[in-house]
Amino acid sequence: MRLEPLGIEGAWKVVPRQHADGRGVFAEWYRHDRFAEVVGHPLDLAQANVSVSRRGVVRGIHFSDVPPGQAKYITCVSGEVVDVVVDLRVGSPTFGRWEAVPLDDVERAALYLAEGLGHGFCTLSPEATVVYLCSSTYDPERERAVHPFDPLLGIRWPTTDPRLSDRDATAPGLAELRARRLLPGLRWTGAD
Repeated sequence: MRLEPLGIEGAWKVVPRQHADGRGVFAEWYRHDRFAEVVGHPLDLAQANVSVSRRGVVRGIHFSDVPPGQAKYITCVSGEVVDVVVDLRVGSPTFGRWEAVPLDDVERAALYLAEGLGHGFCTLSPEATVVYLCSSTYDPERERAVHPFDPLLGIRWPTTDPRLSDRDATAPGLAELRARRLLPGLRWTGAD
């Protein structure tokens, strides 16, 4: 397994070594020891989620209040998505920056996103199944969303007919969340 840092601190692409033979394919997509060695800390696992989405569905951009935050380890076990990580940490040198990473059932790569980073994806295949390992349990009082089509972020989603949940379609933009002091780095530190 190979861990590659993205251009946003705290975001890593994880590429497993695949072993194929006449029976199929085997790959280790997560190893706590290798992960901790490269990233510098373990990933405490508190919850696992799975979502199944149809082509053109855009989920996110979601994040949790920090502290405690929610780190995520994400992979696409069936189909294909473009996963997007957004740095929402006020004061970070890459604040507001986003990166898109393809995840699919061929390369079988995963993404690790540290606390304070936003996450979303767009389904490219007729259907896709995405699995998340999370460092903390879901708490609706601490869960936040940024509108995925906020012009301030300028994410180039690979769909012309996006399908959004009501929650994502009505989510505030980055500027509003910052003004309301709901972004990581503002709520507890008072940073601007």
